[in-house]
Amino acid sequence: MTHEDSAGAGRASTPRGRARRDQLVKIGLDLLAEGGWPAVTARAVTDRARTRPGLLHHYFNGLPGLHIAVAQRASEMIVDPVVDALIAAPDTPAALRALRDLVPRMAAGERNLRLAAELLVRALRDPRMGAERRDWSRAVRARIAARLGHLCPDWPAERREGTAMLFTAMLDGLLLQLILDPDLPTGPALNATEALVAE
Repeated sequence: MTHEDSAGAGRASTPRGRARRDQLVKIGLDLLAEGGWPAVTARAVTDRARTRPGLLHHYFNGLPGLHIAVAQRASEMIVDPVVDALIAAPDTPAALRALRDLVPRMAAGERNLRLAAELLVRALRDPRMGAERRDWSRAVRARIAARLGHLCPDWPAERREGTAMLFTAMLDGLLLQLILDPDLPTGPALNATEALVAE
């Protein structure tokens, strides 16, 4: 988190401030799903919130900060539930069952598909957004690798880290495939993943 980001977060430390900041992020998400990043303008957000434009600077240090917050929230909504279920699974078979249940939901509905597509495109084009996505991916891989250390203590670090990379790459890849083909069955990919991580 940059100094500017931490300053913006500090401004939202009161319950009222957190609620207002959350409202602005939700509006940004709605606009992103409706019209892509070009629709997430300062005017559109503040008009819909019926508030003054200065609040974007107050809470996010401007529109770019709001865009980062919107991207983070979208990732939390779409991918984090799958990762959380993997981390919470008591063993590897349970983790694979969680994948079977949650991956199809990851991109369920046009809204999630649109948000996921916008996140991917923006991360490739915007260095700051790309850096945020990279840091998020690294944190996800580290969480999965740490959990594998508990579930599979006999695995060497290289295998744990490689498997964590495989899981995150699979999630990203499946999400991309579902964006392109929403009716794509995910079962075969999950079967292959299960075979790759089996003892």
